Amino acid sequence: MKYIFFFSLIFFSFLEAKYLDNHSCNECHEKIYEEYQSSYHSKGYFTDTLHRKIADKVSRKKYECATCHMPMADNLKDLVSGKARPDHANKTHTDAVSCYFCHTIAYVREAHKFNINTKARQAANYKPTLYGRLKNPDECDKHSSSSNPIYAKKVCMGCHSHKLNDNNVTIFKAMDKTQNSLGCIKCHMPEVAGGAEKMDKRARGKHVSHKFLGIHDAAFRKTGVDINISAKGTVLAVTLKNKMEHPLIIQPARAKFLKIEIKRNSKIIWQNYQMKPSEDTKGYFAYSFTKEGKKIVIPAHATEGSVHNLNAKETKVLHYKVPKLEKGDTITVALYVQLAKSDCSRAIDLEKDKTLLQPLLMKKVSLKL
Repeated sequence: MKYIFFFSLIFFSFLEAKYLDNHSCNECHEKIYEEYQSSYHSKGYFTDTLHRKIADKVSRKKYECATCHMPMADNLKDLVSGKARPDHANKTHTDAVSCYFCHTIAYVREAHKFNINTKARQAANYKPTLYGRLKNPDECDKHSSSSNPIYAKKVCMGCHSHKLNDNNVTIFKAMDKTQNSLGCIKCHMPEVAGGAEKMDKRARGKHVSHKFLGIHDAAFRKTGVDINISAKGTVLAVTLKNKMEHPLIIQPARAKFLKIEIKRNSKIIWQNYQMKPSEDTKGYFAYSFTKEGKKIVIPAHATEGSVHNLNAKETKVLHYKVPKLEKGDTITVALYVQLAKSDCSRAIDLEKDKTLLQPLLMKKVSLKL
């Protein structure tokens, strides 16, 4: 029953209106299309290895992830129920989180397990209306355009708010009810030079980037957390300040962790872990799940879950007992992210995709005493 309302709205809309695929946007929005192609909104079941392998591990029959990762599928109901599988020859499948999908959201309905994107109803035999934040937008022969206040309020919360599994265990959480989309747009869609349309008839001069900057961008991932170091005697204090409007960890496959080293005369005299980052329980941020008391990696069927996190705008001070410090010692603290935490390799085959396990530097700071 939980999908009936959702599907009735989605399929009523889709059957009435012509679908504009991603490439059709390129005719008028070359720069935006180029940006979008480099984003992770453009990646889905066929192009995101980690997503596909986790989805297949959850079920080889159903593709329930389609509600957010393949939302314009012309057989969405069948994908979720297990009557159909993703089809590489179907444009509504390969477009992933398509331009058309994001720009035809009428409003977002808050729900317990995950929020529901309600699509705008489109009149049959007329060009569709696409929504956004532009005032007095240009018209074109492919679609009408309209400003919709939802794009400054809750549009991101349709997919990026939260997800609970069937056991009411939180397996994803990025936003709460007090937030709006302007916070997301400010960081992930900053204004860049150039108009939104190729012709730029209204000479706007700027548009919001559709790269959807995130953890995959080396420069961007440096901006989310501040690290400060203080030390005295045998106590090292590492202060972490999360500047983001969402928690440090939002996705269950990822881990973020500290690597701390103290060097004396170029020799390491102390470090926060020896073999695995998870040895430092204070500086290792990740989800953990169990099923009936047994630890599991894929959270879809978890009966319990927890997360060690740094919440939105939160500051934490981590204290470490270290050897007595001397003048000239150098303390280095680095924050890394693993797109797939090491435990994932126990559940899915990542032999051909070991880069997913390689730590990516977020930020590094040093202090010389």
